[in-house]
Amino acid sequence: MSGRILIAGGGIGGLVTALYLHRAGAEVAVFESAREVRPLGVGINLQPHAVALLHALGLADELAATGIQTAELIYVNKFGQRIWQEPRGVAAGYAVPQYSIHRGHLQMILYRAAERTLPPGSIRTAHELMGFEETATGVKARFADRASNGAEITVEGAALIGADGIHSLVRRTFFPDEGPPKFSGRILWRATTERAPVLTGRSMVWAGHDSQKFVCYPISETARHQGRALMNWIAELRVPTDSTPPRSDWNRRVDASVFREPFASWDFGWLSIPELIDGAEAIFEFPMVDRDPLPRWIHGRITLLGDAAHPMYPVGSNGASQAILDAEAMAEEYARHESIEHAFAAYEARRRPATAAVVHANRQGGPDRVLQLAEERAPNGFDDIETVIPLAEREAIANSYKQTAGFDRETVNRKAGAER
Repeated sequence: MSGRILIAGGGIGGLVTALYLHRAGAEVAVFESAREVRPLGVGINLQPHAVALLHALGLADELAATGIQTAELIYVNKFGQRIWQEPRGVAAGYAVPQYSIHRGHLQMILYRAAERTLPPGSIRTAHELMGFEETATGVKARFADRASNGAEITVEGAALIGADGIHSLVRRTFFPDEGPPKFSGRILWRATTERAPVLTGRSMVWAGHDSQKFVCYPISETARHQGRALMNWIAELRVPTDSTPPRSDWNRRVDASVFREPFASWDFGWLSIPELIDGAEAIFEFPMVDRDPLPRWIHGRITLLGDAAHPMYPVGSNGASQAILDAEAMAEEYARHESIEHAFAAYEARRRPATAAVVHANRQGGPDRVLQLAEERAPNGFDDIETVIPLAEREAIANSYKQTAGFDRETVNRKAGAER
């Protein structure tokens, strides 16, 4: 195939897609609306199936120097009693790690890799997608050049990939009546706090239940080497509204007093949630939202990818990982087919059903279901978790989600071996 593929969005999905398509022989151009790529955001997780794909791009050393190789995942109830515990990543027998990492630092790793790998000028910042159309030979996309007072430019290409996030213009163009993202009825408050290490120093902790939850995990290997932990945390509460908060209120900085009181007694001895909340320099508020799976992603030479295609609840630590899997599938199908239309169709056939299954699984709680089961069956705590949720049931919940999301150990290790 010939012709340049335009990628709207220079986030994690867009950059990994550019790197994988370039490796497959495609010419790519990435258009990012931000004036500069900066290490913004808080923590995310990369599951082993996504890590294997980043290793294949030569990023193993940078990931290891930056993120935490997750060692274990622990679910506890609101009293800190352990419901489920399992090793993660290499500790669980995977050929590659699971990483907890600052989203912005991962973004910079990918951006530097793209700058090294792609031809000069392949990444254009300050270019906001304004519209597009399919032509007889490809696509035309219109961008506002934010560095030139919004001057509009038109770029032609063989195809357009909309990797432009949950508020995707590409998606909205094809589905104008979809409306805002669907609100779960829960609000998230996210921040980071530096403190002494918790448990192994590489532990992820999930506490609470569906209506009140707290998640925390370390995200800085540099801090770990200094005997400290930069803890990413998310506090979550159900709120009495069913309408999605306006976009202008997303990522709003708030004071801890907005949500702290329900967590005031959550001191488990080995972890004090009030101390984590009080130690944060800046706390940001987000609605917990997703969108319904679409009936189609492709429209001729235009398709969706990442959060533009399948935004999902932050359950099971899978959002960024699924975008990375999209990127690899896109490049593989590009290399296998003679036309971009056939490549896009094969990409969608692989990824749309798979990601829809994850969206639905996350709406049902994913692996976090054990928290709600413990709350429903033993709201006042328990003496023996086995009498509340038998081991076989807990294992089934954990293993079923890994299968659905594509990171069961056998699949990942087989893929990692193939990539090597």
